[in-house]
Amino acid sequence: MGQAPLHRPTDMTRPLDLRHERRTGPERVRRPIYVDHLPPCNQACPAGENIQAWLALAQAGEDEAAWRELVRDNPMPAVHGRVCYHPCEDACNRKDLDASVTIHAVERYLGDLALQKGWAFDPPAASTGKKVLIVGGGPSGLSAAYHLARAGHAVTIHEAGPMAGGMMHFGIPAYRMPRDVLDGEITRILDLGITLNLNHKVTDLEKERQADAFDAVFVAVGAHLSKRVDIPARDAGTMLDAVSFLKSVEAGERPRLGRRVAVYGGGNTAMDAARVVKRLGHEPLIVYRRDRENMPAHDFEAQEALDEGVEIHWLRAIKSLDQTSMTVEIMELDDRGRPRPTGETETIEADDLILALGQDTDTSFLRSVPGLSFDRDGTVRVDERMMTGAPGVFAGGDMVPSERSVTIAVGHGKQAARCIDTWLRGGLFQRPPRNPAVSFADLQVPYYVEADPREQPHRSAEEATSGFEEVVGGLSTLEAHYEAKRCLSCGNCYECDGCQGACPENAIQKLGSGKGYRVDLERCTGCGVCHDQCPVHAIEMIPEPHH
Repeated sequence: MGQAPLHRPTDMTRPLDLRHERRTGPERVRRPIYVDHLPPCNQACPAGENIQAWLALAQAGEDEAAWRELVRDNPMPAVHGRVCYHPCEDACNRKDLDASVTIHAVERYLGDLALQKGWAFDPPAASTGKKVLIVGGGPSGLSAAYHLARAGHAVTIHEAGPMAGGMMHFGIPAYRMPRDVLDGEITRILDLGITLNLNHKVTDLEKERQADAFDAVFVAVGAHLSKRVDIPARDAGTMLDAVSFLKSVEAGERPRLGRRVAVYGGGNTAMDAARVVKRLGHEPLIVYRRDRENMPAHDFEAQEALDEGVEIHWLRAIKSLDQTSMTVEIMELDDRGRPRPTGETETIEADDLILALGQDTDTSFLRSVPGLSFDRDGTVRVDERMMTGAPGVFAGGDMVPSERSVTIAVGHGKQAARCIDTWLRGGLFQRPPRNPAVSFADLQVPYYVEADPREQPHRSAEEATSGFEEVVGGLSTLEAHYEAKRCLSCGNCYECDGCQGACPENAIQKLGSGKGYRVDLERCTGCGVCHDQCPVHAIEMIPEPHH
């Protein structure tokens, strides 16, 4: 969530911009045109959502229409409203007024409402007769399956685990992602007619592909193999990897741990592991080699862990373990933010250690596929259309070089589905050109209106750590609609009629609700008043064609 600026503007109106020449008279030298720009929220969304469009429907109270606009791109809004790190809000122009629109909270509201009301996706297109195999039932595989099924293809998912969802089930604790919400959104995807084969681990992709004559394959296996590190240990206690630890707790097991449990790492998984340790009744502490500004975890994740009583030791690297303690070396950062040892050590009390140093993917099952190539880190090389070196074999999510998050994985699934669909129809997918982006400086906010965001309710730290109930609550209908109305509609006309009212020649004609405006060039002098007053920068002044 964006923070309100410390310094607020004191002048409530902006001065008129007189820097450019305004030429009017018998010969018009420029004319206004209406332009659809790219809002910064849309531009920043890894899932490619048309955020501004569904916010506009939500602010009008059209919740089901807003949800349907949202799920055109992302089939799991209730999930994303909880676990996405919302880069859209970091990019939101509203933050330069007071605070960003809490887009994720409105998305969660729509997703939860859809589950409550039982809204179903629109039916798929007519069958194409094409069969697609998806390896991996995590966020990327589910997203691709959804978009391919809606396009009319027959989709089969092979999932190695006992349930779909991948790391959304096993890597994100229930206090962040309630299982009934996750299962509800997954079930709705599968209801499109997708075949899901659980406990089906693919060991030879080429054999699987030929056995059922699949026309295309999308490989979306998650990163489940924990990275290891050699730490000398003398009679040390339990040493676990974070992924296995979180999976065991999800399965209902309670690992035997001592009083103080250390988690080694600085990513989101480390924060989750420490918060789970707290809920199991132990004292968690995190050890990380860098400082807070250089950690891979999102800052709000670290803050939530600190708020719940997790102890964090920054700039520390574990050198050795003993039965009830560890020796750590104090680090310092070089000019590039990389840790380097100082030679100084200290002792930290800890009975057990959980390693949260990142995960790798298992690509051994792909070795039989001719034409595939791999990067040094084991990920699969793909082209701009997400196709590997083997025709018809695509890959995404954790399988390809990229940042790793649920939202990025879902975006990969959608993009891969578009590329696969086009390829199956005999073409090559071309990403459509993007409209020009619009910044806060492009807007003409006519007056300063403070409208602080509606906060989501949080359970107290004591309540939160007493179990695995959800920590963060949702917005009410009234609050969600209010929050949607905070959107400035950057770059896209919302029919405020300002241009029509400002035009001295009555040259702007409204075409009807939702149809925009037309410029009567017989009357327009090219003065640019319509452009100068437009609050959202939906009008550009272009030279007359003959100039």
